[in-house]
Amino acid sequence: MADSAETVKKTIEDTTAKANVQAERVQAAGTQAFREGMDKSVASLSELNAHGKKNLDAVVESATAAQKGAEAISQEAIGFAKKSWEDGVAAAQTFSSARSVQELMELQTSWAKSSMETYMSQVTKMTELFTASMKDSVKPINERVSASVERFQAAR
Repeated sequence: MADSAETVKKTIEDTTAKANVQAERVQAAGTQAFREGMDKSVASLSELNAHGKKNLDAVVESATAAQKGAEAISQEAIGFAKKSWEDGVAAAQTFSSARSVQELMELQTSWAKSSMETYMSQVTKMTELFTASMKDSVKPINERVSASVERFQAAR
């Protein structure tokens, strides 16, 4: 009977030792999984932060390009208005020097044609400025959207 009690005691001790080893393994695996999960979360947050910074930089770059475009357009419009005024004053002086109605009509027709050609040229120039400004303003944002789309597609 003493041998049986010893055997039971030995079996319980072995089983307890094995259970302790198994519990330590489970705890170590759980701790490792938790650490890996936290590391991945921190890495993801860092990556998200970097992505957000790049997006903000793109918005700032876009706003700067838009401001430069607006300044160029404004300067061009002011320059054209000034030139148009000066041309109008010069035309009025020329009209006043006409010696006949026929000469006045010829001067006025020539001035109207020249003014219309100048205006159409200016419209083309302003359209090109607007287009260039929009392209420059949208470019940084488009680049960030493309980068995000590529990233999302790669994550699939």
